[in-house]
Amino acid sequence: MFQGVYTALVTPYQADGSVDYDCLRALVARQQEAGVDGIVPVGTTGESPSLSYEEHIKVIQTVAEACGVGTTCCKDRPMVIAGTGANSTSEALELTQQAKAVGADATLQVTPYYNRPSQEGLYRHFMEVAEKGGLPVVLYNVPGRTARAIEVDTIVRLASHDMVVAVKEAGGSVDRVSQILDTCDITVLSGDDILALPMMIVGAAGVISVASNVIPKPIQELVSAALEGRWDEARNLHRCYYRVMKGFFLDTNPVPVKTALAMMGLCKESFRLPLCEMEPVLRSRLHAILEKSGVV
Repeated sequence: MFQGVYTALVTPYQADGSVDYDCLRALVARQQEAGVDGIVPVGTTGESPSLSYEEHIKVIQTVAEACGVGTTCCKDRPMVIAGTGANSTSEALELTQQAKAVGADATLQVTPYYNRPSQEGLYRHFMEVAEKGGLPVVLYNVPGRTARAIEVDTIVRLASHDMVVAVKEAGGSVDRVSQILDTCDITVLSGDDILALPMMIVGAAGVISVASNVIPKPIQELVSAALEGRWDEARNLHRCYYRVMKGFFLDTNPVPVKTALAMMGLCKESFRLPLCEMEPVLRSRLHAILEKSGVV
């Protein structure tokens, strides 16, 4: 069910900082044209902490509608995995239920951040969402942002629940993928573009990608090649776009990837504080990488 490329979509803003819903629909259409397997709105790359509750739900609804949720004309439409995690269990649950109501297919649940719960607290938090949220749960392990990892033993416990279906592994360790797959039956998706290929070599089923905002077709081709065992082709694509993938982390995500989209004329270079535009030297480096790779 969860296999392939899922684009962690940016949330575009107008120059005044309001959400640009027309641009959002256009970005979704571009992803569909490239053949990605799913869209992940309002995750880290979608600047979820900067959106109001109402905007959060409206972005999910807009993406779901743009993907063709609820229509009969889009049989092979991208799956919508809504970012509805929070460091408050009640808020995560409410957002998940609302996401289901507006057409999401699944939920991405980030580890509760700042309050640093114990592993038992994490287990109870995710189980509450799994049991009451009404959507399949993709766990999101990203300790660099949350200051708390979901330990493998906790993932094993959670994987026994039918609604806990996958884990986005963004801890920077290929070995963790092997550990997870060696101890339980759960789908693993890479949370790092530059580690997508190594993680897939040891058994990951795809990637929740930042880079596919900008280069959806190459990322789709890379992952498809890996899934089909065409390792030489996958390795060549990885090498070809490695600097691009790495360039999107010259600054805090999603600032570089959004800047790249602006360079391509696909959205405005607009952010909400505390995020802001890249420093000129970093912006120039990003532009040089994209230009050398033929992206701009």
